[in-house]
Amino acid sequence: MKTFLGIALFLITGLLLSFYIGFHFDFSERKLVSDDDQEGIKEQIVIKFSHVVAENTPKGLAARKFADLVDQKSNHKVKVEVFPNGSLYSDKEELHALWEGDVQMIAPATSKLGSISPKWQALDLPFAFPTEAAINEGLDGTIGRTLLSSLNSHNIKGLGFWVNGLKQITNKDHAIISTDDFKGRNFRIMSSSVLKKQFDLLGSQSVPMDFNETYRSLESGEVDGEENTISNIYSKKYYKVQNHMTISNHGFLGYAILINNDYWNSLPRNVQTIIHDAIKETVTWNQKHYISMNKKQLKSIKKESDIQIHTLNAEEKKKWIKKLHPLYQLYEPAAGKKLINEIEHLQHKYQ
Repeated sequence: MKTFLGIALFLITGLLLSFYIGFHFDFSERKLVSDDDQEGIKEQIVIKFSHVVAENTPKGLAARKFADLVDQKSNHKVKVEVFPNGSLYSDKEELHALWEGDVQMIAPATSKLGSISPKWQALDLPFAFPTEAAINEGLDGTIGRTLLSSLNSHNIKGLGFWVNGLKQITNKDHAIISTDDFKGRNFRIMSSSVLKKQFDLLGSQSVPMDFNETYRSLESGEVDGEENTISNIYSKKYYKVQNHMTISNHGFLGYAILINNDYWNSLPRNVQTIIHDAIKETVTWNQKHYISMNKKQLKSIKKESDIQIHTLNAEEKKKWIKKLHPLYQLYEPAAGKKLINEIEHLQHKYQ
């Protein structure tokens, strides 16, 4: 009996010792791996950046360059994750996502911001900027600073602007040359009261529509045409479902680079400096490249399609300007006389 109890005790002791050694070893290994992973996450700041256009556009390329610059300047400690093509949020959703903190940075078209601050409506006025040089000077100066500062009370910090370029008109059925050619047509627009009034004045209907829904609506005939920059017309292949394009340069399309203000204030000062420096570099880079990109892609459109292209001459453009000028008086109370005066000063300077 004593022998049996001795053997049993020996076996039980061995089993418990084996279990303890095995369990202790596995637990230690798992614990080390877990700690290593968590330390890596804590060391890196990840910023989600959502936008709705293709990567091979002025905004898409600027966003990628910005992310690369932040990575370099922070020695890989700050990572900007870029989500293009509306893959994270559509242009209808991104502002709300920014406010909620679901995404930290966005770069919406300036037209989207008129609903937050009426001053932004000034940038949608037809022929607000007559040339690319006027765009760059205006956004780098008083006009740009005034608009960005108007967002402060909405928990949004404006960091700068990226430019896509000047807008053109495309249409399925016939060339748009005189203002009378707009009558009876319907056009896709971004959601903007100024853009709606513009097409009202031209005697046509306008349909506010998400950017990434536009191709399908043009293809199906739900809308006859749209207004956009060359790079967007090319990257989204609108030229494949439109028969006519007018080089009108009648409107401005650009983007405000925005970050959630609460999130911004939570960042260490050195990280804020890195972001500021990277934005400044990409703004300069964008201003040098968006013009050449639009020119290059216009050549590609001509090469890849049979779309008929008409460029407004000086006399035709003068008639468009005269027809649409009443919008300046209509929106001056909302945008502010000082801002309108700044825009008109640039118009005279770059005529």
